[in-house]
Amino acid sequence: MKGTVADFTNILMPSDCRVCGAAMAALAPVRVCEACVARVGANAESEQDVLCTRCGDAMGMESARFAAAMGVSECTMCRLAPPQFDRAVAHSDYEDEMRRMLHLLKFEGMRGIAEHVLGDAMAAAAKKLRGDAADELVVIPVPLFGAREKARGFNQARVLAEGMVKRLRKLEPRWALRLQGQALTRVKDTRALYALNPTQRRASLKGAFRVADVEVVRGREVLLIDDIMTTGATARECARVLKRAGAAKVWVVTAARAQPESVRSTAQHDDVSFAMWDASSARVIEPEVGRRVRF
Repeated sequence: MKGTVADFTNILMPSDCRVCGAAMAALAPVRVCEACVARVGANAESEQDVLCTRCGDAMGMESARFAAAMGVSECTMCRLAPPQFDRAVAHSDYEDEMRRMLHLLKFEGMRGIAEHVLGDAMAAAAKKLRGDAADELVVIPVPLFGAREKARGFNQARVLAEGMVKRLRKLEPRWALRLQGQALTRVKDTRALYALNPTQRRASLKGAFRVADVEVVRGREVLLIDDIMTTGATARECARVLKRAGAAKVWVVTAARAQPESVRSTAQHDDVSFAMWDASSARVIEPEVGRRVRF
């Protein structure tokens, strides 16, 4: 209800862009200007990093050269500990406009962003899988723990999945996508993941998910949806559970990916509102915002 009121108020009384502060045109569907939306698209198109073909992580020039010399295209982590998902793709890096839009969605309840902006971004990311994934996919959002979803009022992965599916049904009408929002449940209230390193994340997430209806996924390919991939621990655990329940393949689509090699210096950002990757401890540092709810 809070998100619906916010979206309705924005249409009746438009003001400044919540991302850059620029003046907004009247009757804009969400308080994000066209320039910010365009910059998110431009960031995705101008991607310079060499990415792992499995998890989408930036490999860096040295790692990319090593992988090329070895005749492989996956990062060291995916080679040493292969994830059970078949491929993960994202629209853009978790920074700048994309980061701010995700914060507006998750922490300020602006659900309209998922339908009018990020749904398109998710659809663009999903289209990268069009040649590999099956023509029929079960779309499953990463679930929140029940109490956490109740406190937030919605599951951001679910509303992103809805926006993506709505857009893809127009762009790819022959791609049969069946959204199953309750197929995967979260049965364990894990610690705040942003404060944990990869090993701690994997340990915390062990046993956190359960397939509610095995028949929904058995023998089928699954499109797993989340807002952001950081270390990949959540996607790995969800894929493991889905494969164990009989899923043929698991593909992962996120709006953003936290890239260790491409995060800018903290001197260029206001650390009150910026989430960054700390290479020394291998974790994502989230901003301290009063209205933030744990992941």
